[in-house]
Amino acid sequence: MSDPKYIIGIDLGTTHCVMAYTEKPREENGEPVINIFSIPQVIAPNEIQKQPLLPSFIFLPGTHDVPEGGLALPWDAQCSSAVGEFARKRGAEIPNRLISSAKSWLSHTGVDRTEAILPWDSPEDVQRMSPVEASSRFLQHIRNAWNHSVAATDSEANFEKQEIYLTVPASFDAVARELTVKAADGAGLENFTLLEEPQAAFYAWLEAMRDQWRKAVRVNDSILVCDVGGGTTDFSLIQVSEEAGELSLRRVAVGDHILLGGDNMDLSLAYVVQAKLAQRGTKLDAWQFRGLWHSCRLAKERLLANPDHESEPVVILGRGSSLIGSTIRTELTQDEVGKTLVEGFFPMAEKSEEPQSKTRVGVREMGLPYEHDAAITRHLARFLTRQTPGPDSKGDQEAQGSYPTAVLFNGGVMKALPLRQRILEVLGHWSSGAPMRELTAPDLDFAVARGAAYYGLARQGKGIRIRGGAAMTYYIGIESSMPTVPGIPTPMKALCVVPFGMEEGTAAEIRQRDFGLVVGEPAVFHLLASKVRKKDSAGEIVEDWIGEIEEVTTMEAELSGLEEQGGQVIPVWLESRMTELGTLELWCVARDEDYKWKLEFNIREREEV
Repeated sequence: MSDPKYIIGIDLGTTHCVMAYTEKPREENGEPVINIFSIPQVIAPNEIQKQPLLPSFIFLPGTHDVPEGGLALPWDAQCSSAVGEFARKRGAEIPNRLISSAKSWLSHTGVDRTEAILPWDSPEDVQRMSPVEASSRFLQHIRNAWNHSVAATDSEANFEKQEIYLTVPASFDAVARELTVKAADGAGLENFTLLEEPQAAFYAWLEAMRDQWRKAVRVNDSILVCDVGGGTTDFSLIQVSEEAGELSLRRVAVGDHILLGGDNMDLSLAYVVQAKLAQRGTKLDAWQFRGLWHSCRLAKERLLANPDHESEPVVILGRGSSLIGSTIRTELTQDEVGKTLVEGFFPMAEKSEEPQSKTRVGVREMGLPYEHDAAITRHLARFLTRQTPGPDSKGDQEAQGSYPTAVLFNGGVMKALPLRQRILEVLGHWSSGAPMRELTAPDLDFAVARGAAYYGLARQGKGIRIRGGAAMTYYIGIESSMPTVPGIPTPMKALCVVPFGMEEGTAAEIRQRDFGLVVGEPAVFHLLASKVRKKDSAGEIVEDWIGEIEEVTTMEAELSGLEEQGGQVIPVWLESRMTELGTLELWCVARDEDYKWKLEFNIREREEV
């Protein structure tokens, strides 16, 4: 592959996609500058406009929904579906032909994410897409837009040849990351790396602060990155320490995957407006309510962007023979948005509270598995309880430094000042009234994409790197040597092979004892992980691990034997390696070291942290 000319950062968001770019550092270029790429997209039939945000929506029109040829793009005159701004606006009127929240579906373990299931409740005549294909469509649109606008006059600028950093939620599991990789492959991306979104947001802050970042933080600071986007809520902790007299940064904790964000808030506002309409005697059917849901999203975004506006109109198409005559018009007020979002999603909570659960109905519609408890503050309390001892703990100094002393906000939801203020208020309350510092974030719409591009620069020595390493402690399942008992499965112990924070490009040898490796016949290998056991070292065996360690994946493989006859058990010692691509290589080395076998697990497929 030829040497890339550009470094590109892409935020593949639930609500918007954003692309940032900069020229790859070379002496003749001078100081690199990160720019936002304005993406051409259909904003109305037969009207193209370049915009910095590409809404993450796909509209699949029916016969009479759009004028013939109205969705043509400069690079595709026969385009029959819309991606971006027009898709969002027209889809709000005809919601059962709109693909939205594809990123949330990409992480939904209850469906086949490679099957054409979206739009979820669309008519039979709509050609559906899989969550992977929908995600790929957004990336294809960005690729084609760049090649049409930039690469048309510069052969070195072809999108596929550039160094690309694609962001994912820190809480995405291995399968969701792998499907993101599949979507990128389907879009023709070749040289790309995955990066966690909260880290990208922090990189954007570093880029904005330049040399002043060292004055904004201090040794032992623990910075909470609070990322509330359109579909998910992500929490990460970044620790500030000192090494050789210099400040250094390390990502020390990542939260669970929480399917809770702007989508839930839009739905809550839709219920508020529905109640107002019901008081006027106007009843909405399920189809109209879906349209109201999307209309409330647009109104909410305008109100949050313009806090001086008292209200925004909400329009819902009617179901009668005269669509114009039966159109329902109402409004969403600034006061309704504030009360619904602040008190409903960010209530004052105690630091000991857990998200509330309820007994589920035995049979339910299939759909996205949203969180039962919409209180983001209670999810935050659980995250901090798991990761830190609390600000009043008498524990060791290293643990003491883990409780947040500053907050960096990210995600479109956190653009709203009242929501940021409530989080700061809650954290201050948990810290016995001590004020919580807010790190001034760059523009939240563009931060993740800019941070991804900055990370590319940092890898070239033109920026500050956050040390991350393994986000969890990883184990391999070891079958116990106890005698077999009828009806009772042989116990499996957890052998630590990757300690928490183990850096990419490093290895750990486990020579304390030999293990038996099954070769010459099919065998199953269990990869386990823990977010709470952070002090286990390589080679440590955990016998009673239920509740603290969870199974990540299994691999069935038949490793070649040393002889022709059947299965054998070979004494081996182990070596684990974290590669620069974020994969775990587990080498099983024969006692005489004449032969070795490799097992490879994609912990973070093509991801750098």
